[in-house]
Amino acid sequence: MRNTIILIICIIWSCFLHAQERQEILTFEEFLAFVKKNHPVAAQADLKLSEAEARVLEARGGFDPKIDIDYSTKEFKGTDYYDILYGSFKIPTWFGIELQAGYELNDGEFLNPQNFVPEDGLYSAGISVPVGQGLFINKRMASLSQAKIFRDLNTAERELQINQLLFEAVLSYLDWYRAWREYELYGSFLENAELRFRNLKREIEVGATAPIDSVELGITVQNRRLNLQNSALTLLKARLNLSNFLWEENLVPLEIAGFVRPQEEVTEALNSFLLSNENLIDDFDITTHPKIRSLRSKIETLEVERRLKAEMLKPELNLNYNFITSDAEQLNTINSGDYKFGLQFSMPIFLRKERGALELSKFKIQDAEFETEQEALILRNKSEAALQQVTNYESQRDLVDRVAEDYERLLQAEERKFSFGESSVFLLNSREAKLLEARLKQIELEYKLGEAQAELIRTLALPF
Repeated sequence: MRNTIILIICIIWSCFLHAQERQEILTFEEFLAFVKKNHPVAAQADLKLSEAEARVLEARGGFDPKIDIDYSTKEFKGTDYYDILYGSFKIPTWFGIELQAGYELNDGEFLNPQNFVPEDGLYSAGISVPVGQGLFINKRMASLSQAKIFRDLNTAERELQINQLLFEAVLSYLDWYRAWREYELYGSFLENAELRFRNLKREIEVGATAPIDSVELGITVQNRRLNLQNSALTLLKARLNLSNFLWEENLVPLEIAGFVRPQEEVTEALNSFLLSNENLIDDFDITTHPKIRSLRSKIETLEVERRLKAEMLKPELNLNYNFITSDAEQLNTINSGDYKFGLQFSMPIFLRKERGALELSKFKIQDAEFETEQEALILRNKSEAALQQVTNYESQRDLVDRVAEDYERLLQAEERKFSFGESSVFLLNSREAKLLEARLKQIELEYKLGEAQAELIRTLALPF
């Protein structure tokens, strides 16, 4: 089992060494373009806009003209009891008023007298007006208003979804960038250790150096190889994780080849983006943030619901008037005393159901307002913290850069002393270990700086 694991590690390591012979760069900008264009989550986010338009279309359907036909007949033992036909054409309008036209044709031996009509039928044209409940707002009007608000809400949620996707993609690219730099660093230190080990063996052969020194330097070489193999595995996982964000059209997944490497100075690309949006950062308006816009849209939909619930406190009072005639040509005029008039009135005595529903809608609005204020405060504090974090990591990076340069000079000085026989392998390894530690710290701080920059971009919801 142990030999199998070693074999797998060696194969992976050899693949990475072979990949170094051919290198192509996947730039940060190209990577984000791929994610925005073809990633399934980006496509899902775009569906929110289509969903919002479908909601509006559905709500507009409540105002579509409608044709109704009601026909019934009864025949028993050869007797035609009744034959009733009523057809209507209704046009709903915005303020609950409904225009309507109808045609009625009834016949039969046992026809109800109220259904008697002329032989050619009876034409009607009229209007239905809700003078009480439903005049200023009704379910149709509320549904359409809420659907239009949902369009803004879904637009904001789409921005949030894309923003989160790109944030995760940036972190994945940074992780790949960090793994690549560590792999390159360990490879460089392994080459130096192997070169030093070969030189030391030649000196031992000629008797210029004690053989025991080769043991310590040999341990260093083995440790460097182990570090390189571990970093190769880390790089492989980072590359595969990054491949999760790359898709072709028609949802065909892509995989990054081993010879592809990230661009240098990713944090500089992020910093350039932040500088290009410096005005937006300095004049950050919390009300334009998609999260706040989403919550505001939610409050607007609840306000429409509250208005509808308040309308339910009014009594139902519907007036219907229809001009009727047996001659369709007379429908162009209303100069006739022939008509049908109706009135419907309804009102609960205590209105407990309606008052309770109204109170609940008010509580929902208050709850949404509290959530909005809390979220606004969180966003302000997170943006301030992210900005300070970026500044802090930039300062730390400068300090670590200077420390690494100093360790580099110390190592070079120690190597000169070693070449003159005035130092030891132990001191040389110690200097090199400190330099390696500083270089790794540089890479880690570079990653943390990029992570902080990405967090600032996400918090402010800046468009990549």
